[in-house]
Amino acid sequence: MQIKPVIAIVGRPNVGKSTLFNRVAGKQKAIVIDEPGATRDRNYMDCIWQDKAFTLIDTGGFEPASEERILVQMREQSNLAIEEADVIIFLMDGKDGLTPSDMEIARQLRGKTKNVFYVANKVDGDRHTDLLNEFYRLGIDEFYPISAQHGLGVDELLAVVTKDFAQVKETQNDEDEQIKVAIVGKPNVGKSSLVNRILGKERSIANPTPGTTRDAIDMPVKVRGKNYLLIDTAGIRKKNKISLTLEKYSVVQALKTINRCDIALVLIDAEEGITDQDTKIAGLAYERGKACIIVVNKWDKIEKDNDTVGKFVEDIKDKLKFMDFSPIIFISAVTGQRAPKIFDIIDEVYAQYTKRVATAPLNSLVEKSLQRNPLARFQGREMHISYATQTSVKPPTFVFFVSNVKGIHFSYERYLLNQIRENFGFEQVPLKIVFRKKR
Repeated sequence: MQIKPVIAIVGRPNVGKSTLFNRVAGKQKAIVIDEPGATRDRNYMDCIWQDKAFTLIDTGGFEPASEERILVQMREQSNLAIEEADVIIFLMDGKDGLTPSDMEIARQLRGKTKNVFYVANKVDGDRHTDLLNEFYRLGIDEFYPISAQHGLGVDELLAVVTKDFAQVKETQNDEDEQIKVAIVGKPNVGKSSLVNRILGKERSIANPTPGTTRDAIDMPVKVRGKNYLLIDTAGIRKKNKISLTLEKYSVVQALKTINRCDIALVLIDAEEGITDQDTKIAGLAYERGKACIIVVNKWDKIEKDNDTVGKFVEDIKDKLKFMDFSPIIFISAVTGQRAPKIFDIIDEVYAQYTKRVATAPLNSLVEKSLQRNPLARFQGREMHISYATQTSVKPPTFVFFVSNVKGIHFSYERYLLNQIRENFGFEQVPLKIVFRKKR
């Protein structure tokens, strides 16, 4: 598989980088809100434009002169993106004209041996074109006027930017071979530190201000020859704390992230113990049929005796009764204690999550289960299960054809689930049973 070229969109805050990113990516993936600094992290998307494949990075805007901590970090993020990129789209605001910040960014870019395209955004018509001449003061031969919001000039820009890219035939296999892992949890539980630990790079901003990672960031990683896609989510806040439109968006974003993953790593803060909010987050993943691994982080900070782990596990199982099958691991993202073990558990869980059971052994188990524990009569009639089959994976789903759907008590459904779990090795994943009336 050939390596895709990387295009980074850089520029000061609020010039429309996320709007352009979404326009090219064709999916609403970055946050677009009129508030400077909304995109604080690099955001990745694999794109295909006219048979040219590339990875697009949307960077947090960087104000070259600002020393405020988050802006300094955003600048570092952008610099990292610039280092990773093959091509840079330097976006400026056609309405504002050339600003001192733009000139400073241009000066920084000049030191890089990268292909830079200078683009003026928000140019919706002739009334803005007068301002455009001043961009030539940057000493450039060519710049491209566009309107990311309305799509004007974007195709022309992409044609120039991707001119030398190789054409690809898109293959589906790579996508399918990736195990998609979402890292979810309330703000400040150490999601970014865990990502940084796994990737060995300051890939997402780890900042002690809760709610720093506001968007879901996708990061492909290869461990022992296997492909994983790590999806680092915005922290999910308590409802009463969500005042900013931005934080509301984060919850939606976290839900979307959970929807996209196969396995959710639910991070819990060892110092705080399992909170209602943790239970809610785990519930979001459970409702969507996702496999979950409970990751207790900051374990290095806990005073321990012989009972510590046992008590903690008991507490988790008590609060997450609906998910008592999920494996639990105790780690420290900061010291790295036991963090590498996460991938062993991910592999185990994924194998169960995608496992298929043949129809014959499944029906033979159903028969034995019925003999051991017959179905109760319903409305004076005997109940029958005539046939069962597995219809899908992620989560493993089983359809049972029965004489009367209403006659199956939920306790019997649980009994059948447990039988399938124990006999076919589905100990660590959610299972789904559907009852249908036998025609």
